[in-house]
Amino acid sequence: MKVAAGIFAGGGAGLVTLSSAFKPEKPPVEDSYKLEYDQSETTWKYVPLDPDVTARLAYDYYSEGSCMYATVKSVVAQLAGIIGEPYVSFPYHLFKYGHGGVGGYGSVCGTLNGAAALIGLLIADKSVQDRVITDIFQWYEKAPFPAFHPADPVMDFTPPQSVSNSILCHAANTIWSNESGYAVSSKERKEKCRRLTADVARKVTLALNEIHANIYIANAYDDQNVNSCVSCHGDEGKVKNTSVEMSCNSCHTESLGHRVFADVHYKMMKE
Repeated sequence: MKVAAGIFAGGGAGLVTLSSAFKPEKPPVEDSYKLEYDQSETTWKYVPLDPDVTARLAYDYYSEGSCMYATVKSVVAQLAGIIGEPYVSFPYHLFKYGHGGVGGYGSVCGTLNGAAALIGLLIADKSVQDRVITDIFQWYEKAPFPAFHPADPVMDFTPPQSVSNSILCHAANTIWSNESGYAVSSKERKEKCRRLTADVARKVTLALNEIHANIYIANAYDDQNVNSCVSCHGDEGKVKNTSVEMSCNSCHTESLGHRVFADVHYKMMKE
């Protein structure tokens, strides 16, 4: 209370000066780097695919089983035609569960769920899986979607773009609906998701091509806001109550009290 009273008595300049004086050290932003991967670790072989062909296939397959299903099938069906088994017998129906954020639950976007499944299938090294998944998820959070424009669209409608700042289906769709004016249950929103599926299928194909050509550059989409949050709330901070790489401010916004007093409070906490 005394700290608060002193700050307010000093006016706005005092608020900023005192808060800034106690800011904890932020972890440095990691540089991008070339990711090394030993392809001999898996028996599920991969050959480079055309990302634009994959995007179109994902768009076309969407009507069969929605976003996760179409993302997976757009890649695996091509490998089945080129390599044969075990891809020919691949159980595509398994991935229908991912629609609407897992069975309509609104959690992780089905396109990302499908991309992660492909990475897990075609890359055996867990640390490499984690890095590529993180890169694609961070790209998804900040990129404007949808970007894909089919030559002969199912619906004669060009969905407006939005930036979700979230990997969650319900959050991304709500933001798009609020900005576009179209209801989340509308055919326009479904066309948006259909094109978004093509965008993510294209992105994961590019990543897989680069991994298997040994030219993949990791950590290209580092989120500095997350680095700022985990400096207090991550394992290296004093609060230690979260483990995260996803964007924080899609769900959590800083109150005035947090912005002004959090760093002071952090400084006074015991280790």
